[in-house]
Amino acid sequence: MLRRTLMLCAAFGLALPALAAAEIATYKLDPAHTEVGFTVRHFVSRVPGRFNAYDGTVHLDPKDPSTMKVQAKIDATSIDTGNEKRDGHLRSPDFFDTANHKELTFTSKKVTKNGDRWNMTGDLTMRGVTKEVTLDVEVLGFMPDPWGNERAGFEARGKVNRQDFGIRWNEVLDQGGTMLSDDVDIVLRVEAVKEKTQQSSR
Repeated sequence: MLRRTLMLCAAFGLALPALAAAEIATYKLDPAHTEVGFTVRHFVSRVPGRFNAYDGTVHLDPKDPSTMKVQAKIDATSIDTGNEKRDGHLRSPDFFDTANHKELTFTSKKVTKNGDRWNMTGDLTMRGVTKEVTLDVEVLGFMPDPWGNERAGFEARGKVNRQDFGIRWNEVLDQGGTMLSDDVDIVLRVEAVKEKTQQSSR
C-alpha cells in the first residue's frame, strides 16, 4: 500500500511541471491587420461591409486553443459598405440605430474542438439584444515579429439572423421575395499582438 502511494505521489510530481507550463497570454487586436467584415444578400448578389473601429482581446495558452477566451467591442457608427448614403441608412433606426446603440459586443463562453478547427460559442449583443452565436474559428499560428512582439493569427466565420436582433427593415418585391436576406454572414480576419508582462519595480 505504501509503495502504491509513493508511486502515485511521484506520478503527480512529474505532472506538475506540465501543468505549470500552461500559460495564459493576452493578445490585443491589431486594427491595422484585422478585418471585421460581413456580407448580406441584396437581390441576387452578396454585398460586403465592415466595421472600421473596434477593440478586443484574445486570452489563451498558445499550446492549447481550448483555453481561448475572447472579448470584443465594435463601434456601430464605423460601419462601412463603401456607399455613404447606404451607410447612413444602416446607422438609422431601420437598422443599427446607432444613436441609441453605439456598440456591438461579443463575449465568448466556451470553445470546443471541431476537427482541426474550433467552435466558439458566446454572447453577441447588437441593438441592445443579446443572443448566443457560434463561430467557426481557425487558429492560424503564432510567431515573433521584427520589433520584439509575438503575433497571433485567427480567422472566424459565422452566421446570424438579423431579425433575432430586431433589425427587420426590408422591401417586398412585386414579383415576390425581398430585397435583403435575413441571414448575415460574418467574416473575421484577426491579427493580434501579445501583451508584454510588466516587471514590478523594487
